[in-house]
Amino acid sequence: MGLFNLFRRKNMNNEIQEYLAKDAVVLDVRTLEEWNEGHSDGAKHIVLATIPFNVDEIKSWDKPVIAVCRSGGRSGQATQFLQNHGVDVINGGPWQNVDQYLVKK
Repeated sequence: MGLFNLFRRKNMNNEIQEYLAKDAVVLDVRTLEEWNEGHSDGAKHIVLATIPFNVDEIKSWDKPVIAVCRSGGRSGQATQFLQNHGVDVINGGPWQNVDQYLVKK
């Protein structure tokens, strides 16, 4: 990991923490099979391909959103699409990035 990646990851982690402090919803866009293998408690699951059909539902949450997936690619696509549709959303990357900051019950 280069120095640039180290700074990028720190900034991403800070942004994730800021969004969680604003009561953000974690949106997992992986497949059902991936979701069933493990996910963050309390996360919402909407497969990436169905995001365009669920924009109104996501907007109805009336909260910031942190999109996650396995590596950050699909959540990046979801983030871009949702931002273009007026949703306050960031790309959290792999779901474990966000999971480490969630309060375990």
